[in-house]
Amino acid sequence: MTKRIAWTLLAGVLALAAYLSLWPVPIRAVAWQAPPAPGYTGAHAPNDRLAGLTLIPLGAEAGPEHVVLAPDGRLYAAMASGNIVRMNPDGSAQEVFVNTGGRVLGFDFDGAGRLIAADAVKGLLAVDATGPERKVSVLTDNVDGDPIRYADAVVVAARSGKIYFSDASARFAPARWGGTFEAAVLDIIEQACTGRILEYDPATRRTRIVAKGFSFANGVALSSDEQTLFVAETGKYRVWKLGVAANDLDVSQGGASAQASVLFDNLPGYPDNLMRGREGRIWLAFSGPRSPDVDAMAGKPFLRELTLRLPRALWPLPRRHGHVMAFSEDGKVLADLQDPSGSYPQTTGVTETAERLYIQNLHLNVLGWKKAPAQ
Repeated sequence: MTKRIAWTLLAGVLALAAYLSLWPVPIRAVAWQAPPAPGYTGAHAPNDRLAGLTLIPLGAEAGPEHVVLAPDGRLYAAMASGNIVRMNPDGSAQEVFVNTGGRVLGFDFDGAGRLIAADAVKGLLAVDATGPERKVSVLTDNVDGDPIRYADAVVVAARSGKIYFSDASARFAPARWGGTFEAAVLDIIEQACTGRILEYDPATRRTRIVAKGFSFANGVALSSDEQTLFVAETGKYRVWKLGVAANDLDVSQGGASAQASVLFDNLPGYPDNLMRGREGRIWLAFSGPRSPDVDAMAGKPFLRELTLRLPRALWPLPRRHGHVMAFSEDGKVLADLQDPSGSYPQTTGVTETAERLYIQNLHLNVLGWKKAPAQ
C-alpha cells in the first residue's frame, strides 16, 4: 500500500511538472531587461492627495475608462457595457448616448462635432453626435490589410483634422482573448512590442503607421502646436515624444532620434491614459504600481509563460494603488496625486475642467472626482 501511494504521488508530481512545462499558452515570451524600480520617491513621494474622492454612482454601468467634457457642456463616459453614457457635470441626468457594440477605450470630438472613438473591438469609429440617429460608422479597421486589433486611445488634431490613435497590441485582440484587461495582461507579459501609433486622415481616408515597436501602446495626447505626440508605453513604464511626421518608425530598441525620444523613463507604475488639461498640463494616470515579480521575470521568458499556466488568482497583478500625475510638455512634473489605500484602484485617466478633476477607472461602478487645484 505504501509503495502504491508513493507511485501515485510521483505520477501526480510528474503530471504537474509536465503541465507547468508543456501546456500550451498564448504568449511567446521575449526576454528583456527591466530597469530597477525607483519606488515612490522624488516627485512621486507617497501622498494621499487622491484619497477621499466624491463618488458619482453609475447604476448598472461600470468601468468609466475614458471621460470627456464635450462641447455641449456635458460629460461623456465610455463604459464596459459598450455604452457611452452622457450626464451633467454633477453626474445627474445620466443617459445612454450610444452603444457601439464593442468597447470604447478612448474618444474625442472632431471639428464637425462627431464623436471619434477608439473601440478595442471594432476599430476607429465615428458617431454622428448632432443628429437624432447617432449613426455609428467605421472609419478604419486595418492598415494596408493588416487588422487593427486593439484600438485604445485617440486624439483629433484641431488644425489638420487628422486623427491619431494607438493600436495597443498587434498580437492580442480583446474580442478573442477574453476582454481588454485580459488581452493587455497577455501583451505585457509577452513583451513582443507590437503596439503602434496610427494616423487616419479623413481627407484621404488613409491609415498609416506613425511609429511601432511599443510594449502596449496606450494613451495618446498632442502638443499645443500639434506637431508632437505624447505616447504612454505601458509595458515598459515610459512616456514618449513622437513627431507627427514620423512614418513607420520602429522604437523597439528604445534609442532617441530626431523624431522620437523618451520623456519619462522607469516610472513607478503602469502608465495608462494621457489627457490634456488646463494651463498646458498633460495628465497621466497609472493603472497600478510596478510588480516586483513581473520585473524579476523580465529576463526569464519561461517563467512568464509558466505563470499563465497557474490559476488567475496567482498571476502577478499590480496591487491596488490610485495614482495620477500632471506634467508639462518639457517633462516637468507639475502635480502628483496618490491614494495608497487603493480605495479607488486602477486609475486610468484624468479629465480636468475648471471646477473638477474626474478620475477615470477600469472596473468600478462609480466615477470619482475632486476639486480642481487652485491656479
